[in-house]
Amino acid sequence: MDKEQIWQAVLGEVEIGLSRVNFITWFKDTFISSFENDKVVIGVPSEFVKKWLENKFYKIIKSSLEKIAGQKIAEIYYQVEFKKPETVKVNGGEKNDAKRSIKEEPIKTAEVPSINRFGLNSKYLFENFIVGKANELAHAACRAVINNPGKVYNPLFIYGGVGLGKTHLLQAIGNELSNHTNKILYTTSENFTNNYVQAVKTGHGKDFKNVYRGVDLLLIDDVQFMGGKDGTQEEFFHTFNELHQSNKQIVMTSDRPPKSIPAIENRLISRFESGMVVDVGKPDIETKMAILEKKAIEKGYSFDREILVYVANNIQNNIRELEGALNKIVAYHEFNNAAPSVKSVKEILSDLTIESRSKSISPKDIIEIVAKFYNISSKEITSNSRRQELVVPRQIAVYLIREELNTSYPTIGNELGGRDHTTAMHAYNKINNQKQKNERLNQEINSIKQLFYSSIY
Repeated sequence: MDKEQIWQAVLGEVEIGLSRVNFITWFKDTFISSFENDKVVIGVPSEFVKKWLENKFYKIIKSSLEKIAGQKIAEIYYQVEFKKPETVKVNGGEKNDAKRSIKEEPIKTAEVPSINRFGLNSKYLFENFIVGKANELAHAACRAVINNPGKVYNPLFIYGGVGLGKTHLLQAIGNELSNHTNKILYTTSENFTNNYVQAVKTGHGKDFKNVYRGVDLLLIDDVQFMGGKDGTQEEFFHTFNELHQSNKQIVMTSDRPPKSIPAIENRLISRFESGMVVDVGKPDIETKMAILEKKAIEKGYSFDREILVYVANNIQNNIRELEGALNKIVAYHEFNNAAPSVKSVKEILSDLTIESRSKSISPKDIIEIVAKFYNISSKEITSNSRRQELVVPRQIAVYLIREELNTSYPTIGNELGGRDHTTAMHAYNKINNQKQKNERLNQEINSIKQLFYSSIY
């Protein structure tokens, strides 16, 4: 039998002891990804299903596999991946048939070697993380967690704008500690919510708790998306408490500090802040040059220093953009079989420079992104309402339109619902003065700028 036939026979054995609903819930879209010697890798559609099968069905799957395959199975791994539809011949050509399932080969959600059994990307390691002034405290805190998990900096809360390395640090902790424990769970707050909703729908709330509360290390990405989701916050509150009281390590990331997350409960904010809160800022020129140089070496390229200086000075916002710019440079010169120069690089990156990108942003764009950041509508920002929760976002929108686009005060007033130019001027001056003294406000402004520049990129 091939691995598809083996798995179909295993499913037949498993189904006998389950209701039809349970069987479909946990075994739909599963398959044997690889079967080599006495090791089996089973593909599953989600991290939640992966944990469920590991904890609830390991014994029955193992015994069924051994019975059907007629041999001992030493290890079973589960990983999130999907099947690639089989290509079949149609009238002399080829056509993908999504309904075919026999002998289909899996295509992973990432590159074949990159996702391990914990859902962690193996490329996110401390060894390839470039440390600079803007991230050295966050890096040091992560290393301290590795040396003493659950006892220092618990929880560890890492915040900063998009593309600055938060997920890299988060997963690097998981990859490092995976050498010491098998009880690691990496997920996003969106997946946590989806898994919770699914568990409630299917009546498996207790098993959901067992999965999330039975780990030594819980890594949650983008916790800001829990804002406004009362059920998710309630469940995470109790999950957090149980793990924390058991000295199990919790690490979270967000695009803003805890108190700036909209619609988040105070009891969660206090817990987020009870350990260590560190920010990851925009890299300085030296750090960006080091990142570019390392990435270029990985791609087998070497660039003159003046090229690195130009790219570092003109790609302002985050590491993801830096890597995107580098990929663009490498691709262009490989295609044209030419050596890179400052002149050619300037032409290639002409649409990514600060000046060109600022021209593509409109006041309306800034208003919409400020509104999204504060979880309000753009209509509320431009309305005549004087509710306290609208005042600061409205003033920040004025400040950013003036600062980034150099728009006149009368025009800003018109964009903000027909306000007088003196009102716009007052708002700008107030934010400009406060941001010098208020670190939280300064971080929020930087995060918003990251959002609208990254959306253009």
